[in-house]
Amino acid sequence: MISPSVFLKEVARRKVRVDAYLKKRQSIMRFRPPDIEEAALSYFALGGKSLRPAVLLFSCGAVGGREEKALPAAAAVEVYHTWTLVHDDIIDRDRRRRGGETVHERFRRLSASRYRLSPEGALHYGLAVAILAGDIQQGWMVGLLSDLCEQKGLAPELARALIRDLELGVHSALIEGELLDVQYALRPFSEVCEQDILHMVGMKTGALFGFAGRAGAMIGLETTDARHSWVKTIASFCRDCGVAFQLQDDILGLVGDEKRLGKEVGSDLREGKKTILLTKAWEEASPRERRRIEGALGKKDLSSAEGKAVAELVVRLGGVTYTQALALGLVRSGLGRLAALPGSRYKDLLASWANYLVQRTF
Repeated sequence: MISPSVFLKEVARRKVRVDAYLKKRQSIMRFRPPDIEEAALSYFALGGKSLRPAVLLFSCGAVGGREEKALPAAAAVEVYHTWTLVHDDIIDRDRRRRGGETVHERFRRLSASRYRLSPEGALHYGLAVAILAGDIQQGWMVGLLSDLCEQKGLAPELARALIRDLELGVHSALIEGELLDVQYALRPFSEVCEQDILHMVGMKTGALFGFAGRAGAMIGLETTDARHSWVKTIASFCRDCGVAFQLQDDILGLVGDEKRLGKEVGSDLREGKKTILLTKAWEEASPRERRRIEGALGKKDLSSAEGKAVAELVVRLGGVTYTQALALGLVRSGLGRLAALPGSRYKDLLASWANYLVQRTF
């Protein structure tokens, strides 16, 4: 088994290659005017581990493919994920991302002085820039996937299959999951069950991880057949692990260290999000404890002290322990599927990624 430190070094190596490729291929897009260029590239400058591109490259290697051929797709997945973050931050009204400002918050602040806007005008400008930045990133992603044939010599049919998969299948799933997340926040706990939330997370987070695995395997095998047994195995494994990733992310979003996370702890509470750990705690709570949880959920001016008190209550009621066990079960299930692949360094890296997801603390 590969140690967590070695695994993270391997991920970091892929990030360097993906970042270099993105910088090299920026010329295929017209990032104009300057505010769009600054907005579209801002999250890349703030860092991030780039797990999805690494998973795609590991999946390519796990079926015997060469990572170099899959590099444009890895870069495309990173850009695709980034535009979803830009738009997700608008929907969630988040102000922090990767230790810096979210795009809409940054341009709200900057536009007030740059263009002498009123508070209302600055808010609108920030949102407009963020929406357009996400839009141009999505276009960039399609251009990067076309590099598979134009730069790496793979069959055009394969590039088209991946673009169609991402733009029709994954895109629809992600938007479904995103809106369900918003809608569940509007419903009482009694109307949202665990299976509802798992379905939503599978769409919102699991689908893109599943695509990363599927795309990497298809490129490695140079096939357009998404039903190939190895392709299906890796895609299912990555999707399950993607759901586990989000469950752990929800835990950290409630009880994690804000400085290490690089984003606000308690933002899910303020947005009224129904997560597994909150619904489980609500099920176990007394009537008085339920009122405390419900009173905090969706409270926009929730203080840090109030958020901490609710977090401690959720921990005491077993919400965190239950969610951790659920995430671990998904990872174990995924690892069981992964056993069907032949042994290799890349298979070990995928297994290490799965274990890392449920062990990470930020």
